[in-house]
Amino acid sequence: MSLHDRVEADLRTAMKSRDKAATSALRMVVAALKNRAIADGLGPQGRLDDQVVEQVLATEVKRRREAATAFRDAGRAEQAASEEAEATLYATYLPEQLDDAALTALVDEVIAELGAEGPKQLGAVMKAAMGRVEGRADGARVSSVAKQRLLG
Repeated sequence: MSLHDRVEADLRTAMKSRDKAATSALRMVVAALKNRAIADGLGPQGRLDDQVVEQVLATEVKRRREAATAFRDAGRAEQAASEEAEATLYATYLPEQLDDAALTALVDEVIAELGAEGPKQLGAVMKAAMGRVEGRADGARVSSVAKQRLLG
């Protein structure tokens, strides 16, 4: 079963069990998937491959976490908790995230292979590292580690 199909099946399950929070969250992600399918020229019923679905889910996780931070900063703890719950639900569909040690090792390996020295090669290191990360780490985390390693 593709990841796209799994999300839609989980939506139907949530609807049948009358889980309002999961139903709402999954409806939003299914809408985002349909929008991406339309943007990619597949039409509203088009099926996205797992890699594209993971990209959409990662974007939605990032949006929810940013919204949760904004709500928390504004003193709206209930809305922040709701956004965090949605982010957690979406993250269950993503591959397991790399821990800091594994991410650092991956970036060090890329730097060694490219022979990169200094911040001028950050772009090349990021391009190669993001290709290897394959959705298992946020770009901001990869960038942070790469900058730290290149700047000394």
